[in-house]
Amino acid sequence: MSRHTLKTASASPRLLASAMGVAISASSAAQLAQAAEDTDQKNERNSISLGATSITAEEQDVTSYQVEKASSQKYTAPLVDTPRSVTVVPQQVLKDTAATSLQDALRTVPGITFGAGEGGNPQGDRPFIRGFDAQGDTYLDGVRDTGGQSREIFDIESIEVSKGPNSSFGGRGSAGGSLNLVSKTPQARDFLNGGFTYGSDQTRRYVLDVNRQFLDSAAFRLNLMSHEQNVAGRDAVNYDRWGVAPSLTFGLGTPTRVNFSYYHLESNDLPDSGIPYGYGSASATAHSHDKPTDGGDSNNFYGLKSRDFRKTRADISTFSIEHDLNDNMTLKNTLRHGSTGQDYVMTQPDDSKLNVNKFGTVWRRANSRVSTTTTTTNQTDLFGSFQALGFKHTYSTGLEFTGEETRVSSYTVSPNSNPVCNVAKGSSGGNCTSLSNPNPDDAWNGSVARNYNGTNTKATSRAAYVFDTIELDPQWLLNVGLRYDTFDTEANTNAVAGRTKIKEDSQFFNWQAGLVWKPVENGSIYASYATSASPAGGLVGEGADGNPLSAGAATSDLQPEETVNYELGTKWDLFHDRLSLTAAVFRTEKKNTRILVDALTYENGGESRVDGLELSASGKLTDQWQVFAGYTYLKSELVNPGFNGRNGVVSAGSNKGNQMPNTPKNAFSLWTTYDLTPKLSVGGGAFYVDEVYGDAGNTVYVPSYTRWDAMASYKLTKNVDLQLNVQNLTNKTYYDKAYSAHFANQAAGRTALLTTSFHF
Repeated sequence: MSRHTLKTASASPRLLASAMGVAISASSAAQLAQAAEDTDQKNERNSISLGATSITAEEQDVTSYQVEKASSQKYTAPLVDTPRSVTVVPQQVLKDTAATSLQDALRTVPGITFGAGEGGNPQGDRPFIRGFDAQGDTYLDGVRDTGGQSREIFDIESIEVSKGPNSSFGGRGSAGGSLNLVSKTPQARDFLNGGFTYGSDQTRRYVLDVNRQFLDSAAFRLNLMSHEQNVAGRDAVNYDRWGVAPSLTFGLGTPTRVNFSYYHLESNDLPDSGIPYGYGSASATAHSHDKPTDGGDSNNFYGLKSRDFRKTRADISTFSIEHDLNDNMTLKNTLRHGSTGQDYVMTQPDDSKLNVNKFGTVWRRANSRVSTTTTTTNQTDLFGSFQALGFKHTYSTGLEFTGEETRVSSYTVSPNSNPVCNVAKGSSGGNCTSLSNPNPDDAWNGSVARNYNGTNTKATSRAAYVFDTIELDPQWLLNVGLRYDTFDTEANTNAVAGRTKIKEDSQFFNWQAGLVWKPVENGSIYASYATSASPAGGLVGEGADGNPLSAGAATSDLQPEETVNYELGTKWDLFHDRLSLTAAVFRTEKKNTRILVDALTYENGGESRVDGLELSASGKLTDQWQVFAGYTYLKSELVNPGFNGRNGVVSAGSNKGNQMPNTPKNAFSLWTTYDLTPKLSVGGGAFYVDEVYGDAGNTVYVPSYTRWDAMASYKLTKNVDLQLNVQNLTNKTYYDKAYSAHFANQAAGRTALLTTSFHF
């Protein structure tokens, strides 16, 4: 078969990362002791001023689960005084939970679920925040991170989750919220952190984090990662990836700081095809309220080893310069160029011919994609504080210019029709297989050839924004923000039938306002309002954004969808400011949704709504006991979903009044650790997610589940730690991604991971 392959050089860098991880463990005891002594001496510094960023000799608990301030300068107040729901997953939580991917990390944040991808909607991270698709609302150090990706966290310091519409922060999208990944950057000290993880299902992971200060004001940092594993409870599935992330900073401790960074990630996987939905009865001709069925064995894998593959690549280069104009004003410019790509053929276990309930068989439908997204962004920020008219202002303002291009094509897989699989397993040239006993080693007698027809989508965006926290008096703060965007997109589609072209130009304002009352210094009560706008084509070809790219779409109403959020909340820092507690009630309304009102005709007349409650706790209950917990209640409704239909074709039925897909009513997460001794710590987690519908018709769903995790860590020496994590302790079979039709993704079974970490 002919396959288009993303350019890789996986062997040498991956082996290099592995070798460096192993080399750490082979270091002599004398070398470890000397390195530790040298590090201690270099840490004995009174104060190092870094202008906008500083390191001082004041004791800071870097192991705490509590975070006082977000990294982005757009947050012009500490979190306790920020009038919106913001959850920060710090480095220590990532480490203690043994998270290795974005989805792993966000398991600790209730109110976020993940949706499944296939071909038209790409594989990769597809988070839903408060019920709204946030596939394109991920940022890296405050700059939008585009393209369908499965993100790693080996170079991530923390993850900031902002909930509720916030297009005033990041521009288009963000109807339910956004994610900001904070990178590891060079520090004004020497250290070396490394480790290796060996685990069940042939898990092998090596990481290395080296920082060297080679001048008084310059430092270099290098992060390396190599990861390979099978998946507990899943036949045949395997993941293999490696990454490298160097960064260099000049001007540490001076008024002008310059940073260069580069990030590269590659993967080569046999992707999981998921589990097909069953039917309520053997005579059913359509789903009514059906869940996945595995034929009696949850290990069943319906893909084909001889056909299926998934390769991904991400390359991101960033140059930033930051200058303190004076003690109260800083100018920063960030220039980034990124390129991401996906290349895959994967099996979707399709049930559309009712093979599952009629014959106990599954059609191995092939979904494929070849896509590349390139993005260039220049973002300029001016931030600081000043006094005016008797009020203190803490402000941030900026300009952003971005150009994006996505090229999407696919493979022609033959045969790939929709057969009636009323034959024995493994027949029809591998097209069909048994529901109860599939064989991933079946021979594939078909062909796979690159199809160069596809869609090329280009977009240009320009934006200006300003944020200000105004101290009206010591007890009253006013937080406001305003952003203006222009977004121009053009989609050119080449097909056998000819070429089509759709253009759309959008302009939109977004704003937010919040009033904060501080009855005491460590607490606040707030009321806020915020908006977002989602223009047609906002995902630039890398997701299901509701852009009706069909023959009649050019005459349809394609105005930006609008979302508003009303929120009332309170935040408190208790136990000598070591524990942060938050509570909020909110209503999020999407009032201008594009809906199908007639054949090939769309209008901005739809509405959906989520009413919710959110609680969270993070930090220390005692010197030994830490907690990171949250609960969300989401009552969702499709108030006006328009006619049922797909690709401009009207179908029967109505989804009016239904629950929104990927929106659990109740979700709860708890992660906690306790230091039994100065060297020994134990911990565990409980994660509950209510039943989740995969589609707007509420005909397919994945059941609710509770997952339990456990952890124990031991400081073997001053420089060596051991940590054991057992994830999904009870080996619960559950599903963590629901697709709107045909299948759901099954989560990993019980997984044991033993990590040895070194710190110099």
